Amino acid sequence: MNYRIECEYERLSEAEDRSKPREKLERLGIGALTDAELLMLIIGSGSIRRPVDAIAKDLLAALDTAPSASPEDIMLIPGVGKAKASAVAAALEFGRRRSGKKPRTVSSPEDVYREVRHYASREQEHLVVVILNGAHEAIGTFVATIGLLNKTIIHPREVYAEAIHKRAAAIAIAHNHPSGSIEPSEDDKDVTGRIASAGHILGIKLLDHIIFTEDRYYSFLEHGLL
Repeated sequence: MNYRIECEYERLSEAEDRSKPREKLERLGIGALTDAELLMLIIGSGSIRRPVDAIAKDLLAALDTAPSASPEDIMLIPGVGKAKASAVAAALEFGRRRSGKKPRTVSSPEDVYREVRHYASREQEHLVVVILNGAHEAIGTFVATIGLLNKTIIHPREVYAEAIHKRAAAIAIAHNHPSGSIEPSEDDKDVTGRIASAGHILGIKLLDHIIFTEDRYYSFLEHGLL
């Protein structure tokens, strides 16, 4: 049996050579923080073997694939004990309870970018699906796959499964480019064509595919590729 050791070994104020989200919050406001930085604030400190930013990175990857992770699931991440897992689970539940506002309308590539922009800081490519109802309101957003986009990895069923479940009228897809480039690759174009064709058969239209970084995006629709 391994002991779970939590201590004040490395608090945010002591994390040398790393981003300090508290100072960034004070300078730029809460909206300027990345998802990982928000998690660092929630976690508060690292463990005796792992710094807080490493724990936040692993936690973010876990939540990308399982947004409703339980405290028990969160505790599987090295460096996360019962107290930290409870704090994260409580923050997630509080956010869900307070987010009962009217869905936002998606009527342009910029609207899609607004829904997915916070994924830009991920170190791997994330294919994000924005699910839309008949009024083109965003009724859900989820990560379909993580990793390079190519036809051997991406299957339309992974993209449309949740959209079918929610009786969606349309979807938009987007993926981040950690390299900083927003130009589509041939694989990007091929995957987009396959997903659009599948949507035509299902009656769920693919409105756009956005390639994005933290400060700009490329729209397949705007460039005549859809």
